[in-house]
Amino acid sequence: MNSFVLMQAAPAAQGGGWQMWIMLILIFVVMWFFMIRPQRKQQKELENFRNALKKGDKIVTIGGIYGTVCEIKEDSVLIEVDNNVKIRVSKQALVKDFSDPTRQ
Repeated sequence: MNSFVLMQAAPAAQGGGWQMWIMLILIFVVMWFFMIRPQRKQQKELENFRNALKKGDKIVTIGGIYGTVCEIKEDSVLIEVDNNVKIRVSKQALVKDFSDPTRQ
């Protein structure tokens, strides 16, 4: 009688395998749509912002330092944080532009 019970349980376990794969694929699609896709979009916007910088833009760094762009180089930006006080920061440290009120 034990072998009869095992024979009936085996086909049910094999049939459920494809359902598990469908669920895993569905979970991955949902994660991509709600997490990965928006993050990529935000990264592209940030990259476009950094590439479009120009002299006179008012920006803020990751560390919360507010300043005005004075000079732009390939990897760095010279910002004026106060009268005649300038610091050079990496472009990667810039996160926001306060020159245009619509960008906030």
